[in-house]
Amino acid sequence: MSQTADPAAAHNDADVSFASGMVPHHEQAIVMSDIILAKQGIDPRVVELANQIKAAQGPEIATMQNWLTEWGAPAMNHEGHDMSDMGMGMMSDQQLEQLRQAQGVDATRQFLTGMIAHHEGAVRMAQTELDTGKAEDAKKLARDIIDAQQREIATMKQILGSL
Repeated sequence: MSQTADPAAAHNDADVSFASGMVPHHEQAIVMSDIILAKQGIDPRVVELANQIKAAQGPEIATMQNWLTEWGAPAMNHEGHDMSDMGMGMMSDQQLEQLRQAQGVDATRQFLTGMIAHHEGAVRMAQTELDTGKAEDAKKLARDIIDAQQREIATMKQILGSL
């Protein structure tokens, strides 16, 4: 939450773009995690990772939605829109459906490959916020996202290499 009496004065358009873009991005990461967690026989390291993603990104969504409300900029509604062509590593509707249908090691590979690209997109979005944003809370979250997701990318690449 903003520490200032006038939250509207403490942000710029880059902050709004960051939060409004990252909310649906995080929401898809949770959907991807839910898909893999619903499957049987998934590598326990992947189960742990998916649970970590959900635990971190759920509260971050709420935080960013609160900022958007404070800033008078409601979150974009992306329901029913395929955001995979936006260049931020999001899975297409077709890729999500393939993940839903996949089983075992194939599902694990699809999840890891998709989530690596997804996290790389989030890191790019967060770096843009650090470079151009104004709101200190948003910039702190961007730094946290970069740190956490780069660690998770390394873990996912290690798991993928061991399959």
